[in-house]
Amino acid sequence: MEFLKLIKTNFIGLFILLMPLGVLGQQNISNIINAFQQSYINESTGEYADAIEVLKKVYEEDSYEMNLRLGWLTYQSGLFSESLAFYNKAIELMPYSIEPRWGVVMPASALGNWEMVINQYRKILDINPNNSIAHHRLGLIYYGRDEFQEAHKHFEKVVNLYPFDYDGLTMLAWTNFNLGKQREAIVLFRKALMHTPSGSSALEGLELLEK
Repeated sequence: MEFLKLIKTNFIGLFILLMPLGVLGQQNISNIINAFQQSYINESTGEYADAIEVLKKVYEEDSYEMNLRLGWLTYQSGLFSESLAFYNKAIELMPYSIEPRWGVVMPASALGNWEMVINQYRKILDINPNNSIAHHRLGLIYYGRDEFQEAHKHFEKVVNLYPFDYDGLTMLAWTNFNLGKQREAIVLFRKALMHTPSGSSALEGLELLEK
């Protein structure tokens, strides 16, 4: 039932997003496109307040694109709470979308709200279970907390998806090292060095293990 409810919500959101293109006058659509264009010009010169203002003049609460864009611009302006509000509105409009969830991570990180960050990465993985970036970043968070068993699950997933990725191999090796799995760590550090022979992290790990 929850799955069907989510599909229905997403369909309604898509309908709302598409509806203005069919019912609004050409002049209004042109104004919106011009506002987006001007916001890009303002952003390119670092004039974030002006970029925000030009979009707010044509803002429509039910526009996914406007909320996503304003989420980014307000984040760039250091307006982290406002940025979260815009990104969350975009998620509300399109629950299956991933891009606003990546957006939420930025102001949430800036505010030090790591539980919100973790929650968004987990939501991304609910939608796309093989998203290697979300797995890697979750692994880094848990590694930094010394929660090595949890970190291991995510780094192992990354390495299963990308068996010859230096960062994935190195982090899984260090996680195994901290779990006392020395043999596994040595194998992974060596594989990492096949990818990047001068990799300092892998070289350091092997030096510790092969003393």
